[in-house]
Amino acid sequence: METSAGRRVLVVEDERAIADAVAARLRAEGFLVQVVGDGPSAVEAARRDPPDAIVLDVMLPGFDGLEVCRRIQAERPTPVLMLTARGEETDLLVGLAVGADDYMAKPFSMRELAARVHALLRRVDKVAATPKAGPPTLRLGDLEINQAERRVLRAGAEKHLTPTEFDLLVHLARAPRTVLPRERLLAEVWGWADASGTRTVDSHIKGLRRKLGADLIRTVHGVGYALEVDR
Repeated sequence: METSAGRRVLVVEDERAIADAVAARLRAEGFLVQVVGDGPSAVEAARRDPPDAIVLDVMLPGFDGLEVCRRIQAERPTPVLMLTARGEETDLLVGLAVGADDYMAKPFSMRELAARVHALLRRVDKVAATPKAGPPTLRLGDLEINQAERRVLRAGAEKHLTPTEFDLLVHLARAPRTVLPRERLLAEVWGWADASGTRTVDSHIKGLRRKLGADLIRTVHGVGYALEVDR
């Protein structure tokens, strides 16, 4: 059973044709959809009636989607799928740093967009269903991951990760020095059934390296990633 019934999605897009098409597809999937077209309106809409997920364009009037994401996440963690016409690596990394969970570059498939929104909400449900006590803290070399409190320390210094970065790190940490294929990470962290989002994995790995150190995660070209710490 899909996760759409009664779920609210805020669509933030200033190009009316795109906004209408996205809203129509999400409504057809059973979501309750609200559409706004600028940065200030997006922040106010999210504050007034908090959505379950947000589809957020990067380029907006007022202030851009990155600032929208930063302000909304500071008040209440919310799954965010960002849309960009540029697809530049800088945009991807900045978006992830301010709390976006995923990215899609225009033009995109409405079917894929709907599938990614469903996947974001499945991840939220999975985290919510995890017992609050959680499993014990993972300690690997100078890396400490408290799964119950969702906190990460390296060499005693706390590192602030986005929810997706944390989930990705935990998956790598549960099998240290083992290469995990991108496809497996997409399935287990993002809940995707296909391999269309490998760039999303790569961008989140770059975010983890930037925050935790470039030495922590090893790339195995053409396969995936491994956490390079002592067991």
